[in-house]
Amino acid sequence: MPPLINHRNMIDHRHVINHRRAAAAVLTTALLIPLAACGDDSGPAKGEGSGSADATGAPEADLTVLAASSLTDVFKAAGAAYEKENPGTKVTFSFAGSQELAAQVKQGAPADALVTADTTTMDGLSGDTGKPTVIAKNRLVIATGEGNPEKVESLEDLADPKLKVVLAAPEVPVGRYSAQILDAQRTEVRPVSQEPNVRAVLSKVSLGEADAGLVYRTDAATAADKVDAIDIPDEQNAIASYPAATLKTSQHSEAAAAFVAWLSTPAAQKILRGAGFQQP
Repeated sequence: MPPLINHRNMIDHRHVINHRRAAAAVLTTALLIPLAACGDDSGPAKGEGSGSADATGAPEADLTVLAASSLTDVFKAAGAAYEKENPGTKVTFSFAGSQELAAQVKQGAPADALVTADTTTMDGLSGDTGKPTVIAKNRLVIATGEGNPEKVESLEDLADPKLKVVLAAPEVPVGRYSAQILDAQRTEVRPVSQEPNVRAVLSKVSLGEADAGLVYRTDAATAADKVDAIDIPDEQNAIASYPAATLKTSQHSEAAAAFVAWLSTPAAQKILRGAGFQQP
C-alpha cells in the first residue's frame, strides 16, 4: 500500500521554494543596478575630440589671440581667468602694435581672434573678421621719468627743444592719437624717436633714454615705480577704443566667438576696469 501524501506539507514546501526564488531575484537585481551604473559610457569623455563643450558650454580649443601691446598685462590676467572658467580651453596671446597685427592678419597668420587699440585698424580688416565689439576705452597721459625731473606739466611743454620726447610712429594707434591731440593744441614736437608700439615708448622713458612720451594711462600704471603720469585734460585728450573680433580663418570659430563674447561680460570687464581701462 503506497504511503499517504501529506498535501499540507507539500504546499508549505512549495511556498518556501517560491519565497527563496523571489528573494534571489530581488538580490540579483540589486547587484546588477550598481554594475550597470559603473559600466562604460557610450559617449566620449570630457575633452575628447575637438570642439567638445566644457561645463560652462564654451567649446574647448587652443585659441590664439592677436592683441594690441597696451593689453599685455591685463590680457594675461584675463586669459588666466577665462581658462579657469573654461578648463578645456587654452588661450595664447600674441602682442604687438595694432598695425603689425593687421599685417599678420593680411598675411594669413594662424589665429582665432583680434583685438586692436583703435577702430580704424579693425575697420580696415572688415573682410577678414567677424563683426567687432568695443570692449574697452583708454586715454593718453604724458609719461616722464620718476619724480618728473624736467617739470613737465602740459602738452605745450613737450615743444621745448631741450626735452627729449619720444612718440609712437604715426601708423601706430597711439601715435595717431598723439598727433591728433598735439595738432589740436597747435603744439609742434620733434621726437628723438618714433617707436613701433606704446610699450616701446614707455620703455624709452622708464630707462631714462627720453624725458617724456605720450602713452596710454594704463601703460603708465604698469610702470608706476619708474615713471610719473601727467594727466591731460579731457578737453585736450583723445579716447582710444578697443574693438575685438573673431577671424574668419579661425579653425575654432565657435570657441573664438565665445572668448570674444566673454570679453564683454561682467567678469572680464571687472578685470579691465581694475587695470584702469574705461567702460566701452
